[in-house]
Amino acid sequence: MNLDCGLRTRSCRVIQDTSMAVAASDLEEDDDGLRQSCWANMPQELLREVLIRIESSENKWPSRKDVVRCATVCRSWREIMKEIVKRPEISGMLTFPISVKQPGPRESLLQCFIKRKRSTQTYLLYLNLTQALADDGKFLLAARKFRRPTCTDYIISLHADDMSKGSSRYIGKLRSNFLGTKFIVYDGLPPHDGAKMTKSRSTKFMGSTQVSPRVPAGSYPVAHISYELNMLGSRGPRRMQCIMDPIPSSAIEPGGVAPTQTEFPLSSGESFPSIPFFRSRSSCTEKSGPGNQRDEPLVLKNKSPRWHEQLQCWCLNFQGRVTVASVKNFQLVATPPSGQSGPQYEKVILQFGKVGKDVFTMDYRYPISAFQAFAICLSSFDTKIACE
Repeated sequence: MNLDCGLRTRSCRVIQDTSMAVAASDLEEDDDGLRQSCWANMPQELLREVLIRIESSENKWPSRKDVVRCATVCRSWREIMKEIVKRPEISGMLTFPISVKQPGPRESLLQCFIKRKRSTQTYLLYLNLTQALADDGKFLLAARKFRRPTCTDYIISLHADDMSKGSSRYIGKLRSNFLGTKFIVYDGLPPHDGAKMTKSRSTKFMGSTQVSPRVPAGSYPVAHISYELNMLGSRGPRRMQCIMDPIPSSAIEPGGVAPTQTEFPLSSGESFPSIPFFRSRSSCTEKSGPGNQRDEPLVLKNKSPRWHEQLQCWCLNFQGRVTVASVKNFQLVATPPSGQSGPQYEKVILQFGKVGKDVFTMDYRYPISAFQAFAICLSSFDTKIACE
């Protein structure tokens, strides 16, 4: 009891309102004062056992914030919690900020929803906490629409009130062409080993004092989205294709893997030792020969809807997660390489649909992350006169 009370007292001093949207730079502020505290000098076996029990008991939000608080006590606690907390693909849970950049669960869809604020052109992504289509939710990401003369940008951030490209909360953006038919998703940091940065005007906004010097700041393309033109005005939902550049097509096969980021960079250099930013487990780096199909990027396409004669509309089975007919609704599945087939190409990897005037559900699974899924769904909000 004394240990528990002491833990809660200390964790409250470290951070008063911990949430998954806390940036990595915020976690280091109090480390210097706590590094030599009694909490850092606890026997490792006892400490690990206590933290394991906390992690297993607090398995749902909002109580799971205690797991995040434990990771902010000091460096040794943080390292142990990082070992204990499993990635979303294994646990099916989002705990730390980096979880939104990691692939979702393999066995099921992770249920989320998006709220649109028309007055501010802002979109907020929440994690579903119940089976309801739109509950209070756990905030994950925010995006804001910025119109340019020749394109439209959606800036994606870990904080709803901080949309600056130079902020440590900035994690990426979505950019469209003039017609709103082609989009590129940019990650603010390299998604895997050897990723190439695209030079753009946004790079100059990234201040060197705000981003770790160990990780180059810039725009790394991670997905290309294209909508098929509908010049003849035929009836039916929009048709789209998403090329997931860093994810190999073999990632959806049994035993397949995708690149997994493991850490956000620190804003100032040395409170914690240098930790690898990503775990490049992608088979893209293991080429067995020229023309190998497994080294091609994963391509997602619309799941074909069926025409319902009685309802006189195109229908998809969203398993009760979509209630309002809309041209924005879609389900994406993997495109099989030529000559291949299998049940893995029938599984829905991302589905998005309308449930209210400004509320939409978003469910995703491995091998894409919440960030990638959110960016793809944002492209559906953009006006597409030539695609309707």
